[in-house]
Amino acid sequence: MKLGDGVEQAIHSVLVMSGLSETGVLSAAALAEFHGVSPSYLLKHLQAMAGAGLLESVPGPKGGYRLAKAADKITLLDIVLAVEGPEPAFRCAEIRQRGPNPVAQHFFKMPCAVNAAMLKAERAYRAELRKIRVADLAGDSGGALGKAIATRTCAFFDLHERNRSTTTTSKE
Repeated sequence: MKLGDGVEQAIHSVLVMSGLSETGVLSAAALAEFHGVSPSYLLKHLQAMAGAGLLESVPGPKGGYRLAKAADKITLLDIVLAVEGPEPAFRCAEIRQRGPNPVAQHFFKMPCAVNAAMLKAERAYRAELRKIRVADLAGDSGGALGKAIATRTCAFFDLHERNRSTTTTSKE
């Protein structure tokens, strides 16, 4: 299974936004610049996450995006479903019924074993993503890499965070 690039961009963008102050927002352009990605492609995914209730879109010249709920209430599955949609990754096209000399139709009353196996794997994959919350990933700041990322993000916020409050509290 291959997820689109938008999933990675969306997850990292949500992680960055989890560090915003209570009233802070980031523009799509700033987030795209931070990650070195296409602004229009990222904007599409930010809008999808806003539509799914994960992000809040703040209009106006000082507007942008911020989390619509606390980072411990957003799972990786929430983000994947917002970006990729709810359809399973595997879609059975019933190719066993095609080709020359097909067997009788009554043999196909039972679900395809391949489809059943793939859907079982999808349920396991989704169950694992459902367990991982953005807050779990945002808290992983140990070691030199974590400190370097935190420093980079703080410097980025100093330049690009809009509507910044002077206090930071958790979102509900």
